[in-house]
Amino acid sequence: MGSSDTASNVAVPRHVAIIMDGNGRWAQRRFMPRVEGHRRGAQTVRRITEAAARSGVGYLTLFAFSSENWRRPADEVGALMSLFAVALKREALNLRDNGIQLRVAGELSRFSPEIQDGIRECEQMTANGRNMVLTVCANYGGRWDILSAMRSILSERPDIAKNPECITESMISEHLAFNWAPEVDLMIRTGGEQRISNFILWQAAYAELYTSSVLWPDFGPEELQKALNWYAGRERRFGMTGEQIQAQKLGSK
Repeated sequence: MGSSDTASNVAVPRHVAIIMDGNGRWAQRRFMPRVEGHRRGAQTVRRITEAAARSGVGYLTLFAFSSENWRRPADEVGALMSLFAVALKREALNLRDNGIQLRVAGELSRFSPEIQDGIRECEQMTANGRNMVLTVCANYGGRWDILSAMRSILSERPDIAKNPECITESMISEHLAFNWAPEVDLMIRTGGEQRISNFILWQAAYAELYTSSVLWPDFGPEELQKALNWYAGRERRFGMTGEQIQAQKLGSK
C-alpha cells in the first residue's frame, strides 16, 4: 500500500501492529521456565485478537517470531515452534467462527514441513473471514522484507536495474511480505522497551508509537483499550503542521 493520502484523526486505527514483548520476563519473575511465559502469551493472543475485532480494528499484525529469534537457546526455539504448531491447529476454527482471516508473513521456508502445512491449512480455512485480518509475522524482519521486495522487483523486471528512477514506493509496497494490509496506524510494544526491533519498517513509517510497561501475558483487552484511547487523541500530521491539519478539517466540513 502507498502512503496515506490525507491526514486525519480516526477514532479507531484501521491497522494495529503489536510487538508482543515480555513473555520470558513474566515467567522468570514467577520462577517458571521461559516456555511457560510463551504459553501464557499464546493465550493473550486470542484475547487481544477478539478484543481488537470487537473494537473495529480492520487489520491486526502480531510480531510472533523475528528472524533474530533463532539466536535464542535451542530448547526455547524448539518450544516456540511447538507452541506455534499447536496454536495454528487450536485457533483455526475459532478464527473462522469469528470471521477473522489469518495470514502469516515471513520467510517460511525455514520452518518444518508440518508447520508450513499447518500455516497453509489455517489460511485456507479462514480465507473467507471479513471481520478482521490477523497477520502473524513469523521468521520476519523489516530489513529482510524490504530486501526481498527489491530482489523480487529486479527478478521480475531485470531492465529496471538500468532505470532505477522507475522504482516507486507503490512498486515496493506491492512486493512486501504482507502487501494485503494498509500501512500501520498504531504500533504497540508491551514489556516496557522502547524500540521497534526491525518490525515492519516500511509499513510503519507514519505509525503512532505506544509503549506499555505491561508484560505481554498480562496485556488484556483493557490495556488494548488504553492504547486505542491514546491513539484517538493523537493528531496525525504526516509531515504537515498542526495548522494545516486544522485547515483540512475546516475545509472538509
